[in-house]
Amino acid sequence: MDRRLILVVSAIVFVETSFYAVVAPLLPHYADDLHLSQASAGILLAAYPAGTLAGALPSGLLAARIGPRQTVLTGLALVAVASVTFAFAHPAPLLDAARFAQGIGGACIWSGGLAWLVAAAPPERRGETIGTALGAAIGGSLFGPVLGAIASALGTTPVFTGVGVLAAVLAGAVLTLPAPAAAPDGGASVATTVRAGRVRAGMWLVALPGLGFGALDTLVPLQLDDLGAGNAAVAAAFLVAAAGEAAISPLVGRVSDRAGRLAPIRFGLAAAAVVVLFVPAADSVLVTAALLVLATAALGTFWAPAMALLSDAAEAVGAHQGLAFGLVNLAWAVGMVIGAAGGGVVADAAADVVPFAIVSALCAGTLAAVLRRRAPVPA
Repeated sequence: MDRRLILVVSAIVFVETSFYAVVAPLLPHYADDLHLSQASAGILLAAYPAGTLAGALPSGLLAARIGPRQTVLTGLALVAVASVTFAFAHPAPLLDAARFAQGIGGACIWSGGLAWLVAAAPPERRGETIGTALGAAIGGSLFGPVLGAIASALGTTPVFTGVGVLAAVLAGAVLTLPAPAAAPDGGASVATTVRAGRVRAGMWLVALPGLGFGALDTLVPLQLDDLGAGNAAVAAAFLVAAAGEAAISPLVGRVSDRAGRLAPIRFGLAAAAVVVLFVPAADSVLVTAALLVLATAALGTFWAPAMALLSDAAEAVGAHQGLAFGLVNLAWAVGMVIGAAGGGVVADAAADVVPFAIVSALCAGTLAAVLRRRAPVPA
């Protein structure tokens, strides 16, 4: 497998997720400056996954039609434009629109980039390959809070303009790579692919942690702010949480290649069902940050094996890998939109404990369903 391909795709998802993750630690800043409620803050955070939701299936079909490389380039162009717009935008609706466009670009990057990687990787290393890309993406999530702290100190205009320029540089790097070989699969339609039970299972196992992360990313920064944490402290909490998630992603991907896709997911479901219940009850900055780290690690065990499961299942029914990762984008975006926007609305209407209790119940119910399986899903 071409190491340059892994390096370039990893760098692209690193930058894309950095710009996504930069907003969470800046939420208190935007909430103060723009007088945002919890619901409005959730909408700003959810605008990105909403864009991913809109672009999920189109990006997967685009990758199947024009190829992964052209799809990645399309995504980079959208991210560059969205980043520069975000640098100069001030009204909340314009910021929401820029985040929405970036989400569409992110969908193209993930559908094209992961389809490209999976096509080049040996089947027995699929989980590990996906986990490596996810590790880089989570590294971007790790750097995003740092970028947010820098933007808070220096201003959003130079920082977000720099992200746009870097996206253009990465597009040049993509053009230096040889085009991927034509995939032998791709005949199955969207309907045929989604009818497969393992595809639907993989989509749910991608959507569930997305829902949990949406609630965490919306409510925890505001909770930390209420407890007296500054922007730097909020950024540090998300930095440590993302570091742990980045470290485990290649590992759980490798475990899923050897022990079956559901093996690490069972552990994550059990841990998440317990930990997220305690997050809204924390009454200090340190305890809240520690619970954020634990919840992030638990939910982070889902990503690589669930994506590999969906990829395996799509391949089995003859679907293009671009479509498989378009469905990954769709499932993740649905979870994030509901978790971020819905979590903020429910917290405003009731209390922060309610959205976290819902996430816990869904994890427990899914674990019960998974444990009823007598045979592991083959890698």
